[in-house]
Amino acid sequence: MSNQKTFSFVPDPTRRQVFAGAAALSAAAMFPIAAWADGSRLNVRTYLEPDDYDPLDASGFLEELLYGCIYRKLIQYVPGQEWDWQLDLAESMTQSSPTTITFTLKEGQMWSDGFGEITAEDVKFSMDRHMVEANNSRIKPDLGPFSHVEVTGRYAGIIHMDRPFAPIWTIALPYLAGTVICKAAVEAAGGKITTAVPPAVCGPYRVVEHRLGERWVLERNPDFSGAPAAFERVDLIVVVDESAAEIAKDAGDVDFTSIGAGSVQRLRDNPPIGAQMNVHPALFYHWVGLNIQNPKFEDIRVRQAIMYAIDVPSILQAAFFDVAEASTGIIAPGLIGHRPATLIPPQADFARARALLDAAGIDRLALNVDVLNNVTHTTTAQVMQAMMAQAGIDLNITVHESGSFWSLGVAADGDRWKDLELTIKRFSMTPDPYYATAWFVSDQIGDWNWEQFSNAEFDQLHDAALSEGDPARRDEMYRHMQDLMEQSGGYRFLTHGVTANLFADSIVPATRPDGQPLLQFFRRA
Repeated sequence: MSNQKTFSFVPDPTRRQVFAGAAALSAAAMFPIAAWADGSRLNVRTYLEPDDYDPLDASGFLEELLYGCIYRKLIQYVPGQEWDWQLDLAESMTQSSPTTITFTLKEGQMWSDGFGEITAEDVKFSMDRHMVEANNSRIKPDLGPFSHVEVTGRYAGIIHMDRPFAPIWTIALPYLAGTVICKAAVEAAGGKITTAVPPAVCGPYRVVEHRLGERWVLERNPDFSGAPAAFERVDLIVVVDESAAEIAKDAGDVDFTSIGAGSVQRLRDNPPIGAQMNVHPALFYHWVGLNIQNPKFEDIRVRQAIMYAIDVPSILQAAFFDVAEASTGIIAPGLIGHRPATLIPPQADFARARALLDAAGIDRLALNVDVLNNVTHTTTAQVMQAMMAQAGIDLNITVHESGSFWSLGVAADGDRWKDLELTIKRFSMTPDPYYATAWFVSDQIGDWNWEQFSNAEFDQLHDAALSEGDPARRDEMYRHMQDLMEQSGGYRFLTHGVTANLFADSIVPATRPDGQPLLQFFRRA
């Protein structure tokens, strides 16, 4: 089965530390340099800084953005509208058994700075080190039951897993954990990359400088084994605020930036001169969660009444500026397990909600919803508050700073998790359904499973789907798991949101299907 693309589906970003950018500089004030859209330079805005050069410490898409420029993998994502992968360092990849993948590297692929040719020993070193407990790899879970790499030749090896793992093709190999680094250079540096610039790279660009809190400066890697990079220099510029990023684009200080959903319709109506915009469905998922174990919700009719009283279209109009579609679950369109529809329609049914409360013997129902202090979720809560009253539900809104909010459902941080009622949350996502369902199994109660949803069939399906090699069967399993979530009365799914990008018409960007940029494929128009 040489070159088999076993799975044509595929997070983005993990739930990275959103606080890390507090020191990041923002707004156009941070641009002491003139506009560089001169064809030889590319300026790309990032909303936070990548954390580290070393994949052991990587936490999300921003590292992937940087690694895509300076490192390579056996396979990598294909830019476009559908999730897929393509060979990168590998000349061939074969699923030789349910638990083994045989690979052969292209010959003549070189490291920078005189470190020679890329070999199978580099692949083994790069992947095996995530499994060493002392290394405390932050992305080890992305490798699932990966065991080790067996080197069978200078350019050949076998990836071993303890059990079949379908996401090996969609997350483990083409994303952060599949990044190949130089064994000789890293060992010479003491086993971890802590140097001011990486000691050796193999991607189309190399790091020149990191200005903490401001930008990463990259330049074309003269030792790159592929076609020369399209730009002589690439700057990853930190601009935290979306409005400031849009101003920076208008001023010509950045060539590519994501923008807020609130800007989409305005830019559609009045397209900026010299710029283009594209809008992609995102992988994130937003939902209203209900703590099933709270005594107030013991009666399933009460939980159902609340779900019927939440009007998703009104929320999308007010909080997402009418540019995002209603979601059908936690798995986005284009991925295995995406459901065509929810069990409860997105539109509220206040009469039915009222009838369910009457049947449960409730006249007025007072509830509290906890939300993060961002505009999107506070607006969502306000819409819910205004509309749920029609069904006899009085909603109180409690707004939290990030640190307070993300500890609400965590048992290790106190007893508040037991008393939660409603919460509005958004989780990040990678391009495989297992990453979505992982947070709602029973053993996540007291950690990420704030709904305290516990269903033995769901848990069993989550475990079985990890090893299911039949895409059709796997699709069916994940769809049913979302049915179980919705039937519990603990989840009202809202949307996946959108990723909107604004860019100069002097460049041709390349993005994943969810709109996240793949800078290594950017080129001049």
